[in-house]
Amino acid sequence: MPKAQPGYTLFNINFPNKVGLAAGFDKNAEYLRELECLGFGFVEIGTVTPLPQPGNDKPRVFRLIKDKALINRMGFNNEGVKAIARRLKDWREKNGWPLAVDQIKNKEQQTKLIIGGNIGKNKVTPNEEAWKDYEICFRELHPYVDYFVVNVSSPNTPGLRELQEKDSLRKILSHLQTINESQIHPKPLLLKIAPDLNIEQIDDVVELALEIKLDGLVATNTTITREGLSPESVERSKETGGLSGKPLQQKSTEIVKYIAEKTKRAIPIMASGGIFTGDDAIEKLNAGASLVQVWTGFIYEGPGIVKKICTTLNSK
Repeated sequence: MPKAQPGYTLFNINFPNKVGLAAGFDKNAEYLRELECLGFGFVEIGTVTPLPQPGNDKPRVFRLIKDKALINRMGFNNEGVKAIARRLKDWREKNGWPLAVDQIKNKEQQTKLIIGGNIGKNKVTPNEEAWKDYEICFRELHPYVDYFVVNVSSPNTPGLRELQEKDSLRKILSHLQTINESQIHPKPLLLKIAPDLNIEQIDDVVELALEIKLDGLVATNTTITREGLSPESVERSKETGGLSGKPLQQKSTEIVKYIAEKTKRAIPIMASGGIFTGDDAIEKLNAGASLVQVWTGFIYEGPGIVKKICTTLNSK
């Protein structure tokens, strides 16, 4: 079995390796042990909303096999923040955190998995009240996650992407930063952006991130475009939802590279979009990313994807 890539420190967090699982797979923090056993250095749970919600009607996930892509319109289906916070609390206590090391009976069971909390708003919450939903999720999950990602970029909640406008973002993020700074142990706060932003919008995000000292960006979420798909995917591509996978790879890398160059790598970036192999991960890291996340690649490549990517990273 290949060894995992050596640990990597970012945000004063020691990540076991640079390969994580993006939000949207383990929405309710139910499979952390299994995902840790598969080698993931970090897992982003959620998107979590204050109240439970069922998400959009099924079917809501579609494979475009020829293009190694998915379309999903899940709609933030999750059990709600209180249930997920309880599950995370139980996980932490069972797996040796936050207990002192000398209190752990079986030190081999002490988890090194880093957990991110991806937070959003309920579908019924109007945009002008969205900041309250993000605050509720932030406060409830704060003791149990290692970092936060604010999700305003999913295409599957009506009107959500309007929150990417600079003034709306400032209201949400500044408020969370104020709360965060009042905590004994503040948690890194990141923003996940859409690949469909134009240059001016990306510049606004970068300017705001620097202004309020955001800890990082996640680039990128799924896309609403359907460019470059094969003829075999035309009919299925008519399904509404966000497109992920190989068709997103180039656009995601371009955005990572643009942000890294514009900020002279002053803002750490988690890169997501079209990562299936170790070379795909290296492409993102060379573009300026600090960490990478997989999702669609995990679906297509299977449970060995993390070890394969880490083996390639170790060899370079």
